[in-house]
Amino acid sequence: MPNNKLIGDKGEKLAQEFLKKKGYKILDANFSTKIGEIDIVCYDKQSKTTVFVEVKYRDTLKYGYPREAVGVYKQNKIKSVAQSYMMSHDIFNEKIRFDVVEIIDTDITHIENAF
Repeated sequence: MPNNKLIGDKGEKLAQEFLKKKGYKILDANFSTKIGEIDIVCYDKQSKTTVFVEVKYRDTLKYGYPREAVGVYKQNKIKSVAQSYMMSHDIFNEKIRFDVVEIIDTDITHIENAF
């Protein structure tokens, strides 16, 4: 049986490296509150935007595209955790965005403004 934590960690590391290569600055990883967790918080220097990233990793498409696992319930949880992050880091009146990084085996798709 696969260890989901190890698989998730692998996906998040791949996503961080991918985002760094695109010029993003990683601000935080696995920011957690009692509500939930945000996988990656980064800064898009080009658009001057704080970005909250959900990473979804799968080896195959047996259970569908990873992005399909980020439904409305998950989106709302991420938004709530993002509010906590912004309050605790004094982020006010700045542009923010919610992205999904989808990884299927080694193929990475970055979905900007996913929700």
